[in-house]
Amino acid sequence: MLQLPDFPWNALAPARERASAHPDGLVDLSVGSPVDPTPAVIRNAIERATDAHGYPTTQGASKLRQAIIDWYARVRHVPHLDVTTTIPTIGSKEFVGLLPTFLGLGRGDVVVHPRVAYPTYDIGARVVGATPFPSDDPAEWPANTKLVWINSPANPTGRVDSIETLRAAVDRARELGAVIVNDECYALLTWEGDDAVSILDPRVSGDTHDGVLAAYSLSKQSNLAGYRAAFVAGDRTLIAGILETRKHLGLITPLPVQAAMIAALGDADHVAAQRNAYAKRRATLRPALETAGFTVDHSEAGLYLWVTRAEKSFDTVDWFADRGILVAPGVIYGDDGALHVRIALTATDERIDAAARRLRS
Repeated sequence: MLQLPDFPWNALAPARERASAHPDGLVDLSVGSPVDPTPAVIRNAIERATDAHGYPTTQGASKLRQAIIDWYARVRHVPHLDVTTTIPTIGSKEFVGLLPTFLGLGRGDVVVHPRVAYPTYDIGARVVGATPFPSDDPAEWPANTKLVWINSPANPTGRVDSIETLRAAVDRARELGAVIVNDECYALLTWEGDDAVSILDPRVSGDTHDGVLAAYSLSKQSNLAGYRAAFVAGDRTLIAGILETRKHLGLITPLPVQAAMIAALGDADHVAAQRNAYAKRRATLRPALETAGFTVDHSEAGLYLWVTRAEKSFDTVDWFADRGILVAPGVIYGDDGALHVRIALTATDERIDAAARRLRS
């Protein structure tokens, strides 16, 4: 049996019980799961696609792949993709966890990921016996690096990497002969400074996508977490190899979900409306946290506030739990997060307002 670390969210059970005892009820800001309705334009599309009696293809319908290509060109300023350079995935987490498997990595290979990071980058490496290597400095990456994960905008910190930072990472990965992937699913949820640039942008990767992939999810911007709707794009040779392995494993996005993705990618209005909803919640919660004595670090993008008051993260979790608020300990994202907590904006306006009142009092 494969030995992996305990599932990190299990450690929150005592704090959840404690927070749930609050007389005004629990405010759960621990997990970034959307709470707002899936937009009607998407639900209508999936309803029309329910007669899905035949097997879909692993590579996805041509209309979906074209919708992804058009979206990248229109929204992410990435030209020159074609139907051989993208495939849908069943959410982005399975792709993150399985990419080392798809690439045939194993013992002796190094998988680089950010020092404060989504735990699945580490787990995917461990599953195949590769060595996870937390590092934000390309100069540190060892010669046997085979896969590099970057995450801009970042979960949990909300940090957005500059074009120069992304380009330096791509250059170093190419020097090492490693595949480099940016997990970009918060790209349209920026709050401060410049827009988040795709790793596939010519200003980053140049005139070729050799060795470069971008992973994207519609869970956040379109409230599609329950649909498991995501995709990957970039180097056509890598995409072809990943596709063949996925065929063998039966990893296929259901046809109704593909129809929903086409609708979501073609409609900008619902994305703007959802972004405005999160901006309002952020504007309510951030000053309340600062009034309560917390410092908000980074957090210029994404659906979280990365918060500290220079104490162990589980001590801060307990402080919030005493006020009926559940937050995520930063230490589960790496040792460098040990003095922070991650606070999600994915709660209703009423629950965000309740949290703000409790923090101010």
